[in-house]
Amino acid sequence: MSRTLHVLIGGMAIGALGLAWVLQHWFDYQPCSWCVLQRLLVSAIVLVAMLGAAAPCAWALIVTSALTAMLSLAGVAVALYQHQVAAQVASCNLTLADRIISTLGVAEIWPAMFEATARCDEADRPWLGMPFSLWGATLFTFLGMGALLALRRSLRWRARVRAASF
Repeated sequence: MSRTLHVLIGGMAIGALGLAWVLQHWFDYQPCSWCVLQRLLVSAIVLVAMLGAAAPCAWALIVTSALTAMLSLAGVAVALYQHQVAAQVASCNLTLADRIISTLGVAEIWPAMFEATARCDEADRPWLGMPFSLWGATLFTFLGMGALLALRRSLRWRARVRAASF
């Protein structure tokens, strides 16, 4: 069951990246550095969740579930920071998000997804009545809840396997 949750988490994250790409390229919702940092965290969640889905043992499920939960918590923090602080200023230049993106060089690898093309105060536009950063926080919350549920199930499964071996 934990593997199924990992597949669902990965699928939801891929869907969110696809939606972000469509909104950017078809509806002109341009991302700022904080938006791109959230995309990086969602991409990392996809990778870790898929590793969890293919995990060969209970320990791997536990580790990938915990890592997914931590990445989700970081995503909530980034999204809320964007909403409360970054969206109130015009420039994202030289912020933590900008430095992380520059250091990783992801804009050069896939500019259509990871290039920041908007100012911070422009990027937090409402979509369906809610600022985009709060949609991000909501997404990360659901991904984190799924990861915690997978972690709980993995720990229970590990305990049952261990008890059965005695």
